[in-house]
Amino acid sequence: MSQREISQAVWALVLGLFVTMIAGTVVANALPRIMADLHGSSTDYTWVAAMTLLMMTATVPLWGKLSDLLSPKVLLLLALTLFTVGSCLAGLSHSPAWLIAARGVQGVGAGGTSSLTQVAIAAMVPARERARYNGYIGAAFAVSNISGPLVGGVIVDTPGLGWRWCFYICVPVAVVAFVLLVRTLRLPTERRPVRIDYLGAILIPGGVGLLLLWLTLGGDLVGWLSGTGLALLLGGAATLLLAVVVETRVAEPIVPPRLFRDRTIVLAVTGVIATGAVTVTVPLLFSQYFQLGRGETPTVSGLLTAPMVVSSAVSANLAGRAITRTGRWKGILVAGALCMCGGQVLFATIRAGTPLAAVCAYLALVGVGIGMTQQNLMVAVQNSAARGDLGAASGVVAFFRSLGSTAGVAALGALLGNLAASRTGHGLAAAGLPADAVADTHGVPDLARLPAPVAAVVQHAYGDAVGHVWLYAVPLALVGLVAMLLIRETRLATTTEDVSLGTGPQQVASRP
Repeated sequence: MSQREISQAVWALVLGLFVTMIAGTVVANALPRIMADLHGSSTDYTWVAAMTLLMMTATVPLWGKLSDLLSPKVLLLLALTLFTVGSCLAGLSHSPAWLIAARGVQGVGAGGTSSLTQVAIAAMVPARERARYNGYIGAAFAVSNISGPLVGGVIVDTPGLGWRWCFYICVPVAVVAFVLLVRTLRLPTERRPVRIDYLGAILIPGGVGLLLLWLTLGGDLVGWLSGTGLALLLGGAATLLLAVVVETRVAEPIVPPRLFRDRTIVLAVTGVIATGAVTVTVPLLFSQYFQLGRGETPTVSGLLTAPMVVSSAVSANLAGRAITRTGRWKGILVAGALCMCGGQVLFATIRAGTPLAAVCAYLALVGVGIGMTQQNLMVAVQNSAARGDLGAASGVVAFFRSLGSTAGVAALGALLGNLAASRTGHGLAAAGLPADAVADTHGVPDLARLPAPVAAVVQHAYGDAVGHVWLYAVPLALVGLVAMLLIRETRLATTTEDVSLGTGPQQVASRP
């Protein structure tokens, strides 16, 4: 492909990735209104967000593996089609269960675009140039994940639209991306016998799903260590253990164990999990903080996340260009990890009365960290993997990034719901208000329908709970920082054949 053809194809890929990724967070500021209309609980709230991420997590490695066996272009078009169907179904939802199922279909399509976009970029350009293009991909990830709440808030507050258009609006954009990819993308296809690891494809999402059920239902509908709780926990762990055994024995594993013999891949995956846990969880939790804790409208709530949108997009592009110019990437990863750690520590100090300017500054700091780390970890992994494993390696990174996002949303979302419910109960008692003043403390409250004294208690509960929740995320951020400190910097390949020859990347000395 000529340079012009590559640029056109990359922008088509960016558009397809953007529309499928924004679906994960466009509901963030709309969820309070959606749950009120569909009479959903706090558990439904978490699962509407988590189901897309769960199905994306479950299918990312499958899409990545299929790209080593079938046409990546055909698979990309199939993924966009599934996403479009899921978006239409979500817009027609009449119950939380319907919406959760439709979000699952969206997630399957999003898993394809998330994994296959990286595969397509890697097939078109060498690693050193790839860093620049991955800056665009990183910006698409950052802007879609973080601007989604703003878009959703504006849609909900616009007369004549309503929350269903949070899903319908994705359809025409996905169709445009589909047409552009048909016209611009040309990728080589390696044809060999297809051996799909169906058992692994069932066991991996099954185990992850059981553990997420334990995280979201624990402490609410079931006890953490009750019979049902232990069954979910132990069942999920046993299923994943069985998946590991299966992956070591099949000819074409979904997640090739040999990839984890490479230190760079192991450490990069650790960093990806830590980054993924923050990227999607931040807008979902802060939508509740701004709307339920500070009484802001969905539109204003979205605008308050703008500093994170801008800082993520700018830092992703600057970092990508710097890596392309110098060939060095470790210093950028470490600096980004420090920004993320510092930002999350500051998140933990947020309370109901924290100045909004300070909250926006904390969000901007975390946004800088996300932009500097998320896509550049993918560059490091793709540069270490053999060409025959490029699709699988890209899929593994996308899988663990989605896993981190899913676990972060499920765990921190459930923790926020439980903490807010507990604080609401204590606040009502302290104010001398009846315990049933809020019909269901585990439901998503509608502040406009509550008496002013009760609404004040609920706002204070949510305003304080968000900061306490982020305190539990700080250790994971520190683990990600340590992983990026330990990773060895390697020379980025300057042609698309460098890695495929099997000679392996050459190490270069890391700058202090």
